[in-house]
Amino acid sequence: MPANPPKSSLMLHRIHNTTGTATGNSTAMICQKELQRRLPVTLAAHVPDGVARFHSHAVGPNQCCSSVVQQIAAPVAAVWSVVRRFDNPQGYKHFVKSCSVISEGGGAGDIVGVGSVRKVNVISGLPAESSTERLEILDDERHVISFSVVGGDHRLANYRSVTTLHPSSSSSGAGNVTVVVESYVVDVPPGNTKEDTCVFVDTIVRCNLQSLAQIAENLARRNTANCRRE
Repeated sequence: MPANPPKSSLMLHRIHNTTGTATGNSTAMICQKELQRRLPVTLAAHVPDGVARFHSHAVGPNQCCSSVVQQIAAPVAAVWSVVRRFDNPQGYKHFVKSCSVISEGGGAGDIVGVGSVRKVNVISGLPAESSTERLEILDDERHVISFSVVGGDHRLANYRSVTTLHPSSSSSGAGNVTVVVESYVVDVPPGNTKEDTCVFVDTIVRCNLQSLAQIAENLARRNTANCRRE
């Protein structure tokens, strides 16, 4: 275990009215429409402008959005090697039992690319059995991945998630700490409140990112040890 384990922080942006305001990154813009508006998710850590723009979601009147931020004591390359595996979410998401790619996208040389569709089976005990998800963004240069839920047996309709990675600007060991930001927008299920929905999804996302931190840090340590032996 590292002497100073990474900390995760959470900031929620609740949707309560049709004339709300947004705070956070100075470049975020608000654009109101009749039934839909674009609001930036309030991030719990400073992120570069180029990263923050990926976390601006179109939010409908019966939807909620939120973000979770996790710092990981590992280089971006090590973390990204785990996160980018759209075909292997169970590599760090403990609530996933199995995954199969049912439609391949247009990836060059990869088994998956943008437009790929996967079927995810979740572990027992959750109010879901399976989820069908489409890969929307896979940017190896900017370290951005996004997927949307397009079917399945669950209650998270119209779920869309965006995950970005960038090196921490405040770490003493430059390049050795990665900031992961995962944001999402989702419909509020009938009988639930926006707060209930966000608390439920935030808990799952936070657990996933904490698991990612452990796996990526172990991977980085193994890579360092192998380099020293060479």
